[in-house]
Amino acid sequence: MNEHALSALGAGFPSEALGSQAVFRAVLQALSQPGQPVHLDHDAELPAAGHGASAAALLALLDSDCTLWLSPRLAASNAGLWLRFHTGCQLVARPELARFAWVAQGDALPPLSTFAQGSDAYPEQSATCFIDVEALTVGNPAEGMWCLSGPGMRGVQQLRVSGLPADFERQWADNHAAFPRGVDVLLATAHQLAGLPRTTRIASAVEA
Repeated sequence: MNEHALSALGAGFPSEALGSQAVFRAVLQALSQPGQPVHLDHDAELPAAGHGASAAALLALLDSDCTLWLSPRLAASNAGLWLRFHTGCQLVARPELARFAWVAQGDALPPLSTFAQGSDAYPEQSATCFIDVEALTVGNPAEGMWCLSGPGMRGVQQLRVSGLPADFERQWADNHAAFPRGVDVLLATAHQLAGLPRTTRIASAVEA
């Protein structure tokens, strides 16, 4: 990594401890309250590619023991170099080798089953996938609205997600059915995260 490449990278969190702690708390909130978008405040200098919420969350979560897979648009940018420099994470070329994955909006989402699934004995060895989406909206049940249920929710949580592949709900049903195996997902916009732990069930507003 030469000086020119380093000078082009953002500085990450000005205060690493305080910045990462605040973002880490936001990620935990998103996963503990599935389907409820959480606004992510941070002061990190982020790479240009990918959504800011994903970048800041990964900056807080990754360390030198973590493996990370990036979708093609991110892999072609300086996002991987930025994360590797600031966190020491290891970039991998295949989704199944990654404990974390980041998929840019507009890039094809690999089948969720291709990511590390963990095992019945070691479910924590599965992948956590950050997926950049166009928008996250909560509101009353309507066409295209999800009705989410499961641990961490009182009753049903409504969420509309714009920017996922058409077969995502089918894939998620298979992922949910594989519990305790399966991946956890965080959906991200520029400033919001919404958690989808593998324990969460997705139904359409019509089904619910």
